[in-house]
Formats: sequence, structure tokens, C-alpha cells
Amino acid sequence: MDFRGKKYERGSNWSDPEVVELLQLWADESVQIELESCLRNQHVFNRIAEVLREKGIHRTGDQCREKIKKMKLEYRRIKDNSKTPRGGRTWKFYEVMDRVLTSRPALAYGSLSSSMMAQQVLQGSMVESYHHQFASSTLPFGHSQHPELMEIKCEEVNSDGHSLTPEPPQAMSYQQGSPEEQEMERAFLERAQNDSPISRVEIPIETSVSPSGFSEPNMANSSRIQNVVPRPGFSALHRLRKKRKGQRMRDPLDDLLLKTLTSQRAMEERFLQMEERRFQRDLDAEERRMQLEQRRFELEREHEFRMFNVFAQMLSILKQSHSGSSSVAMPRGLDFSQALSEIEGMGGRGGNLQEMRVRLLAKRRVDVHGFCNPSGFQRSPYLSARGNFASIFQGSSEEGYKAYHADKYDEDKNPNGIINFGTSENKLCFDLMSKRLTQADMNVIDPPLLQYPDWKGHLFLREEVARFLTYYCKAPAPLKAENVIVLNGCGSLFSALATVLCDPGEAVLIATPFYGGITQSVFLYGNVKLVYVYLDSKITGTNTRPFQLTVEKLEKALQDARAEGVTVRALILLNPQNPLGDIYSLSELRDYLEFAKRHELHVIVDEIYMLSVFDESATFHSVLGMDRLPDPQRTHVMWGISKDFAVSGIRFGTLYTENQDVANAVASLCYFHGVCGPVQHKVAQLLRDRDWINQVYLRANHARLKAAHTYVTDELKTLGVPFLNRNAGFFVWIDFRKYLKTGTFEEELLLWKRFLDNKVLLSCGKAFECSEPGWFRIIFADKTHRLQLGMQRIRKVLEEHEQEILAEEKEQPCQSDQDGKADSTDEVIFVSRHQEPTCASSSSLGDLIGLLQQQMRSSDWLQKNTAEQFAQEKPEIYDVFSKLVGKQ
Repeated sequence: MDFRGKKYERGSNWSDPEVVELLQLWADESVQIELESCLRNQHVFNRIAEVLREKGIHRTGDQCREKIKKMKLEYRRIKDNSKTPRGGRTWKFYEVMDRVLTSRPALAYGSLSSSMMAQQVLQGSMVESYHHQFASSTLPFGHSQHPELMEIKCEEVNSDGHSLTPEPPQAMSYQQGSPEEQEMERAFLERAQNDSPISRVEIPIETSVSPSGFSEPNMANSSRIQNVVPRPGFSALHRLRKKRKGQRMRDPLDDLLLKTLTSQRAMEERFLQMEERRFQRDLDAEERRMQLEQRRFELEREHEFRMFNVFAQMLSILKQSHSGSSSVAMPRGLDFSQALSEIEGMGGRGGNLQEMRVRLLAKRRVDVHGFCNPSGFQRSPYLSARGNFASIFQGSSEEGYKAYHADKYDEDKNPNGIINFGTSENKLCFDLMSKRLTQADMNVIDPPLLQYPDWKGHLFLREEVARFLTYYCKAPAPLKAENVIVLNGCGSLFSALATVLCDPGEAVLIATPFYGGITQSVFLYGNVKLVYVYLDSKITGTNTRPFQLTVEKLEKALQDARAEGVTVRALILLNPQNPLGDIYSLSELRDYLEFAKRHELHVIVDEIYMLSVFDESATFHSVLGMDRLPDPQRTHVMWGISKDFAVSGIRFGTLYTENQDVANAVASLCYFHGVCGPVQHKVAQLLRDRDWINQVYLRANHARLKAAHTYVTDELKTLGVPFLNRNAGFFVWIDFRKYLKTGTFEEELLLWKRFLDNKVLLSCGKAFECSEPGWFRIIFADKTHRLQLGMQRIRKVLEEHEQEILAEEKEQPCQSDQDGKADSTDEVIFVSRHQEPTCASSSSLGDLIGLLQQQMRSSDWLQKNTAEQFAQEKPEIYDVFSKLVGKQ
């Protein structure tokens, strides 16, 4: 719909000849009678428009009505304010409008050179001939026009506008009534001379048929028409009422009407501007969509090329293994020699990089084992050695949190502040929790709640925790309250367990990447070292997903630590895993626990995200739900309410262990990490309300988490950024390695600072001890408007960074893709461009098959490229491959 034309439809841009024709029709007395007698007069103007169209003037009824309305407003403005615009000349249509609106006799004007000469109104036979001609040729009303209808002519004047100078009025004719009526009429006229500003003589009107079909006798029944329309036999009283009505029409409300029309015109202009902006916004969105489609197509082409490359390596291995006895031969139609030579060359470099990485990680492990010695740091004379090291032990996370707290985003007070996507908090359920925590059953203060409790926690709370864990962990037997210990958060539990399980200088085993707060809890508080089990994103025959933890990797890390003289006392497991979002299966959990039992290691299992698995397709298995624990005396399970119940500000964590020695030792430290009595009562009431948890909270929380996760992952898909697709926790593990030029942790830190400079806080992989630079964690459990603004800022940083990288690549000779980059393929929506080169001579066929399987599962390549479609599009290549695999 063209809204622009609406502006010019409502009665503007009329030429003088068109106005003259309009006034001739509108000034007809029968038309005036019908206009005065109708509350709705649109049909009258529609018929006027039809007559104009027959004369070649194409106007609508709305346009005719609006033009007459504007001319009335102009006439009243000039008459009320006694204004003579345009250099003292009167308005050229003023006399005509004045005679029609005040029921004065119509004039007939004609132009002769520069003067206006009066013409007598057609009378007698001339009237009848004119009447007959106009009625038959112009008006479709089915009636005749009054013979005294005026003819309007215009004359050019030497000023900015035009004016009409009226000639002397034509001869007036009267139809006399009875002597009594004449005498009464004369009396009323004499009485009204002082009240009327205009002296006028009424013209008798012949009886005729109105445009709407009303006859004069019918109209006589309307008192309104009698007061408005002078007719033969009307008394002077009627004409006096009409004159007073004309005076009443000059009302201040006309100014209000004019202002209303002006406001309406301004609103139409505003509406047109808004429509133009919307149209431009739609065009921009469509252009953006086309760009995204093009980018998606390029990514799919790159994925297909990688799959073909892996397949080429498989063919090369098959050729080498069956060179003597097999009938399989390389097809002559395909030349893989160049591709294989490039792969082998990359593989050689990849081997060197792998050795360098191993040496680097070994060096880092030694640094971690020895970082309790702060001799290399500048000491404060007021602090101990541990105090000095604690004062300088901070990384990017602490720096980012300081900047965030100094410049927090607020929708109203600070819209340009920093949006926090780095702290793992659930900000989606404040409405639910605030309502539940302020109910009457929560606000209870008893004397025991204000006194020292049992250091393990009040018995009513520990009993409720035992029942809660039994139900949600699906324990095979009821858990016991005596095995429950309550502390102020899981961080305190890590510190207490590290203190009671390890001596200073000993170590615990943990897989990387992991939640960085464990380092502060275990090392800074308990002076216990961390031995890292480095995981990477590479997919091999044994690794079916990126960053997969296996018993083989645990064994290797443990042996390396013991070879360096480090005593390992425990293993830490995070399930669901932070920051990966992995959920360990029952078989994997059993393998890890069996490994720990073989080496007499304690297992600390952190299940703080137990109820934050938001997709029904994923199933969480708690260690407490296993039928039989391999070593129950060395298995300790942690859980808290800060994540699952979106109340990270309430410090509450629980430990369940069947080892009473460990329980008593940890309880002795509760003196430093206790939970106040009123909070224990609130938590007990919360955990007791099973119906509210299941029917209200968990349903809403899971739905909101899923919606927020979908939004963030869709944005990442649009950007073409790889990420791990998991269904637990509040975070997404993102692969930003393609935005690093050289693939170093220094560049990762620069990218992190660039995000922070653009007012969005993320967590970089270094904070989680990730072995591969370029991985970041983003928290999605936030409100929609903050997610939208944060993702816009992230998009801006990535696009600017990518343009800078492309500009530098154009200046420098293109060598190859980034070397030494692992390819995260399992359950990664988009595969990173940085694929780790694999040497054909050192890779096994099983590794390549596993890689190819993961590549296929991570895309719809097989659905788009079926064997039948390939055979139709490229029959010669299909024949070669068919011969190669022995199908023909």
C-alpha cells in the first residue's frame, strides 16, 4: 500500500478552473439544502465528484469535501479576523463563499480584459434553457439546477495570489406574499437591523427537487431546513433565525477545528516517516539475511572439503596396508598425490608442534606443582610467604570482576555499563524465588536459630537434606542425616576437604578445563597442589567427543606426577562439568571410581548443577544413585542451592560422605564456615516443599534455561562460531580460535580485553586451565534484553577482529590455516576452520574413521549428498569410486 499518496488525496493541489467547477456545483441551492438536511453528506460529494469526472476533473468525494472544508475555514478566518492577506487584496473566492454561506444572491462573473463586468442572472426563457442544459449534461442528480446558479470566473492579478472583485449585484426579484406576512416581515427586519452586521436582501427560491430526491413539500416538515433555506412565503422570523445562525457559526471552535486538522496532517506526516524507516529496516534485515546465507554456504563447502580430505587419508592408508595383496588401487581419475604430500608436510609440522606442546604442558605442570614457592615475587614486609602469594594470585577473572563491579550494566541507571556473561549465576528465576522465600512459613525466628548449632548443621536441616538427595539423586536406599555436613557454600567444602585429606605440598588430580574457583579453594586455602589432566578438542578413535575424560588420561597424569615426586591424594570430578557442560554416563562414572579405588584415591564429586539439566534428552546420573560404590569410604559428594535454585547470594553447601572420620574432621572446620540459623530454617522449608519444586520451579527454570540457551546458540550459529552443544548448566563452551592470529594465550587475553572494552565480560580458557588457546565460556542464564545487547556487542567485536585479520592476511603471503589447531567436531554445531593436521604415517585407520564419523554426525552432509544424487551429478567420479571399493 502506498501511504505517500494519502497525503495528497485529501483536497490539496486544486487548480483555479477546478475550484470554479467545484463551487458551481456546491453552490447550487438544492445541494445546499441537502447538505444542511443530512447528518452524513458523503453521498452528496460523491455525486459532485461524478459530475466533475464527466467534465474531465478526476477527484474523489473525499477530496471535494476536504477542499470545501478548507475554503470554509479560510473564509471564516478572513471574516472573523478582518484580515486581507496577500498585499491587501482580498481572497479571490471570498465573495463567492460569502454569498453562499450567508444566503446572499448568487453572482455571475465574467472577465473582460483586466476588469470584471457584472452579468445579469439568466431569467425567463434563458433561465429555462440554461437550467435544462446544466441538468441534462452535468448533474446526475435527476433534477434541475436553480436558474440563479452563479458562474465563477477567475482573473490573474499582479500579486502573489488571485482575487475576485464583485460587480454590482444583479437585480433582485421578490415574490410577494399576503399583506399580513409583508407587514410582519417588515417589522422583524427593522428590529434586526441593530443586531445584524450585514444588511442583506433575501432572494426567493423556486420550488425544485433536491439532489437526494427530496421535494420542497417534504422538506417543509423539517424545522431545521425552514430556518436555513429561505423560500417563497417564509416569514421574516425565519430569515432572522437564519441570520443569527450565521452569526453563531463564527465561533471560536473554528480555531480548535483548524488546530485539529493541522495535528491530523502532522500525524500523517509522522506516520509516513515511520513507514519509510520500517521499510528501510526491512531492507537492511533482508540484506543481512542474504549475507548470513552466503556465509553459511561457505562454511558448508569448507566442511565438505574437510570430509573429503579425511576420506583421502583413509584411502592412502588402505593403499599402503594392502599394497601387496589387495586389489584396491588408487583411481587414475583422481590425483591425490599433491593433497597427500601437503597433508604429510602438515603432519610433520604438527608432530613438532605436538612435541612442543607436550614440553610446554610438562613445564606448566612443574610450575603448578611448585607455585607454592613465592620466591620470585616481590614480597610485602607485612605478609607471610603465603600471604604475599595470595595477594598477587589473580588472573583475568578477578580483573574482569573488578571492572564489572565498578561499571555494572543497568537498564535505567547505566545502560552503557558492562554486561556480565562471566559469572555463573542463574538470573532467570528471581520472581519465583523471591515469592517463595518471603512466604509466611519462611519467616520464623526461634531461640535455637539464634544460638550456636551443631557444627554439622541443625538436625532438622540435615534430615531434610538427606531426604532431598535421596529423592533427586535416586538413591537405592535412604540416605542418612548423620552423613550430611552443612557449610556456607561448596567453595568452603573444597577448602575443608583439601585440608583434611591432603597434607601441605600434596596434590589432587583434576581434568582441565575446570572451574577456576577450585584453585583458590584448594591451593590458596589448603596449600594443596593441583595436577592437571589436560583434555583437548581433538577427535580420535578413542575420543568420541571433544575434551573427553578417559581413564587412560587419568593414568598418564597420575604416573607423570608420581615420577616428579608429587603425592596425589584425591581426584576431583565435576558432574555436570563446568565449563564444558558434559554429563558423565554411569559407565564413565564407574570407570573413574574404579580407577581411584585402584590407586587408593579419594573422589570428590561436585554435583552442584544436578537439577540444572534443562533438556529431557539428557539424563543425569548421580554418584549417590549408583547401586554399589567401588569405594564408599573414599567417595564424597557435594551439592548446594546456589546454582539449582538461582540463589548464589545465599551461601549454602552440603557434603554427603559415609566416612565418619572425614565427616567429623570437616565438621570441626564448620566453626569457620557455618551457616546462620535463620538461613538453615529457610533452606529446610525450601527443600521440604517438594510439590512447589516439581510443579512450579523446576518446570519454569528448565523452560527458561532452554529458551535462553537456544537464543545464544542460534546467535553463535549465525556468526559461524563453533561451540559445544550441551544441555546442562548455565554456560556454552565457545571456540574463538579462528580469531587468534598465532594461536597463543597472549592473543586470547587480548581478545578477552577487547570484549571487556566493549562492555561485555566473558571468561577465557586460560582461567579454566584449558590447554588450547581461544576457548571462551559464556553464561546464558540471563534476561532476554541483556542477552540481546550482549550478543550485539560480541558480534561487533568479532566482526571488527575478523576484518583486521583478513586485512593482515592480504598484506602477508598466505601460507596455510593455523597450524596445531584441534578440530572440535563431536556435537559442535559449526566445525572450526582450524583443523589439526594429521600425519598419514602416524595416524591409525581407527582415528580417521572416528574423525570421519564425527564430521558426518555434526552436519547434514550425508542427507544433502546421497550416493544416487552424486551418481547423477558426477557419474565419472562415481564409477571410479565404485571400482575402488569393489562394487563393480
